[in-house]
Amino acid sequence: MTEKRKPSQIEATFALHCRAEKLDPVREYRFHPTRKWRFDFAFPDRMIAVECEGGTWTNGRHNRGAGSIADMEKYNEAQRLGWSVFRFHGGAVMNGDAIRFVKRVLNPEDEK
Repeated sequence: MTEKRKPSQIEATFALHCRAEKLDPVREYRFHPTRKWRFDFAFPDRMIAVECEGGTWTNGRHNRGAGSIADMEKYNEAQRLGWSVFRFHGGAVMNGDAIRFVKRVLNPEDEK
């Protein structure tokens, strides 16, 4: 049995923004057929993924050598499988830039 990890404050905020915008992404979506990689948020029918990257200014996992290399492998494999992966730092999630961007990706006709 795998233990579910607790969502970060950044992920919780992005989820709240999604609810406010009536978007319904899948949380912790396992996208790879053999690896245990998951996206923080996914819109599988559109093959669009959102990753909320914490620790930008605190030397978090995504910014250290091994974590950065692991992320590259994950994101490259996702791209190979046809996914569009959008990554946002905590500030962009908290100030609403991330949800505004995702809305534009999901609904490009709204920009016209």
